[in-house]
Amino acid sequence: MRFLLFAALSLLALPAMADQLTIERIFTGGNLSGAAPRSLKISPDGSRVTFLRAKADDQNRLDLWEYHIKDKHTQLLVDADTLEPNGEQLTDAEKARRERARTASLTGIIDYQWAPDGKRLLFPLGEKLYLYDLGARREAAVTQLATGGAAIDPQISPKGKYVSYVRDQNLWVIDLAGGKAQQLTRDGGGTIHNGEAEFVAQEEMDRRHGYWWAPDDGAIAFERYDEAKVPVVKRFEVYPDRTEVIEQRYPAAGDPNVAVKLGVITLGARDVAGAETQANDASPASDPKTTEPHWIDLGGNTDIYLVRVTWLPDGKRLSYQLMQRNQQQLDLKLVDTATLEQRTLLSETSATWINLNDDLRFLKKQDAFVWGSERTGFHHLYLYDLDGTLRNAISSGDWNVDGLLELDEKSGLAYVSSNRDFAADRQIYALKLDGSTAAKPERISERDGTHTAEFADDASVYVDTFSDPATPPQVSLHKPDGKFIAWLEQNALDEHHPYWAYHENHIVPEFGSIESAGQALQYRLYKPLNFDPAKRYPVFDTYYGGPTAQKVSRDWSPDFFNQYMAQQGYVVFTLDNRGMARRGRQFSDPIYHQLGNVEVEDQVVAIHWLKSQPWIDGDRIGVFGWSYGGYMTTMLLSKASSDIAAGVAVAPVTDWSLYDTFYTERYLGRPQDNPGGYLRSGVFAWLDGLSSPLLLIHGMADDNVLFTNSTKLMAALQERETQFELMTYPGAKHGLSLPTQRVHVYSLIADFFERKLKAPTPVVEQAPPPATALPQ
Repeated sequence: MRFLLFAALSLLALPAMADQLTIERIFTGGNLSGAAPRSLKISPDGSRVTFLRAKADDQNRLDLWEYHIKDKHTQLLVDADTLEPNGEQLTDAEKARRERARTASLTGIIDYQWAPDGKRLLFPLGEKLYLYDLGARREAAVTQLATGGAAIDPQISPKGKYVSYVRDQNLWVIDLAGGKAQQLTRDGGGTIHNGEAEFVAQEEMDRRHGYWWAPDDGAIAFERYDEAKVPVVKRFEVYPDRTEVIEQRYPAAGDPNVAVKLGVITLGARDVAGAETQANDASPASDPKTTEPHWIDLGGNTDIYLVRVTWLPDGKRLSYQLMQRNQQQLDLKLVDTATLEQRTLLSETSATWINLNDDLRFLKKQDAFVWGSERTGFHHLYLYDLDGTLRNAISSGDWNVDGLLELDEKSGLAYVSSNRDFAADRQIYALKLDGSTAAKPERISERDGTHTAEFADDASVYVDTFSDPATPPQVSLHKPDGKFIAWLEQNALDEHHPYWAYHENHIVPEFGSIESAGQALQYRLYKPLNFDPAKRYPVFDTYYGGPTAQKVSRDWSPDFFNQYMAQQGYVVFTLDNRGMARRGRQFSDPIYHQLGNVEVEDQVVAIHWLKSQPWIDGDRIGVFGWSYGGYMTTMLLSKASSDIAAGVAVAPVTDWSLYDTFYTERYLGRPQDNPGGYLRSGVFAWLDGLSSPLLLIHGMADDNVLFTNSTKLMAALQERETQFELMTYPGAKHGLSLPTQRVHVYSLIADFFERKLKAPTPVVEQAPPPATALPQ
């Protein structure tokens, strides 16, 4: 008995064993990263910080919360389940918009905005609109607005008098004093859309809006586009219980784009170009009287992109940015909305392509503006007079500004985000508008890692979301010099944290660089759990590889699948190859006019480096990518199967002539102008070299990378009698966003590599692939 008692007490004294991280736990239940808020916003009066937070038991359903700065109190404002207890119903059009906004996996309140007076919040839930009144009793705080149907892109006007939205391809407003909706445009329908951003604007330009309020509520600028000339692509969307034939107007590379117009509608008594307001004595007093749209002359060349629209602070002048079809020239135009007279403030040109940004800011206290440009080879900020004369560079040097966070005109400061100190980090810096600190900005964020900042409109405070590979996201309030004020969410990794049960097995990755073609390529590497340098391990090599993205980041990676694979005994490796973002134009531009060339070269250099490490089994290296990463898998296996044991490609582009105009032509030009580049950039020219095992995965309702990309690849492999494994997902879009789909696909991927990299396989002699003649 004494022995049993001693044994029991000894067991109690032992530390609890860490739970095993599973794929099912990663994608279902509460968020393993903890109570990490998203969509943080500081109220206009600076008294509160609002944010969205996932439910404790559902990481994909969001509610609206607030932190009261003076009281240091956090509380739930709106529980999505109280308004839509059975979940919201979405139209197919709304589902497609969320897919393009990368929010398809989320439900509940996924967006909101403040009224300018700081007393109300507007938010959509499903396709209904709600106002939350902070001054009302809790039971009466939320009211639904009568929109008469599905409301797209809702906005509160800058002075707070109206709520606007798009319904049935027309622009509408509600006067909040009277509550009645009024239609502003009437020709929407069929191929005509008013107040909406076209497909490529949403998907590729990072422009979600198709209309813009003047600061005084007196006018709305809006986009009208006609997609009549955009070819109709018929595609099947295969669902579990049906198949639908979708006729989608999809502008593939080389095809016509939408025809765009930019108009201005005035509300109230304000004139545009001498137009009189419509008299309508029968209309209710609460209805704003409006003019017919007045159209801004966008020039004789109609094959252009309207990429940005910004009002000046006085509400009388409007700017817009016009990009040529080849994306090598961008013009900033200024329009007097009273006369519609306009002039060009500046033009940017590039021998390759121009990257868009959101750094344009018109100053309120002087006739000047801030402009972002990569003209030196790195993205920097510049201060211009309103006549287009350059005053000075605000930042300069061989480092990249990610973007302008906020301006403090009174103090003469610009706050920016950058990886100046370490390529894998994101830090916050202060720069003087007069250019005196251009080369040596003041870093105001302290801890190494990743900081994402949201500043108050007057830059008096900012909210910082920080993480590093050992620290889940922490949210804190700071003064503009970086001084800590308070925690909004410390999210401490302790026994109350959802990841606590797994933290003992948490693997912190290593960072380093490998040289290729004179460039330092950054990598992140997880060594397996209980790493033994005397052993030789298989490699799970995962990447993206494409432009505008960075995967090697020093943060709390939301991709717990990397942790899972490292804990399963793999070396997990990621490399950012040339062509990717945040490293300057010398790093990004080598992909111009041919994709899948230098990216593959760099990844192969990294694979050879891995093979040289004594703890790597060079015969067991597997590769995995999604979207552009899926394309990279097909190209790597086609060009370098001798170095790779197996690969997984999810939703890959295989033929760039099937992808959209704006993205594809930015790098390759039009197919009719660069046929050889398109042929060499596609996988089919190299497919004879694919001999390693391939697992191909695609959603059967993908409207981004069309399923045709994979059906063409299937047919080409079958014609060559090349075996491959295949998994398709009925009804799934590009992201395979449902939790059940995520659990299934990542379990499938893990099983594939378990079979191909860990199980012993016979050696099969492969005949060398035949030479393929390619156009020069």
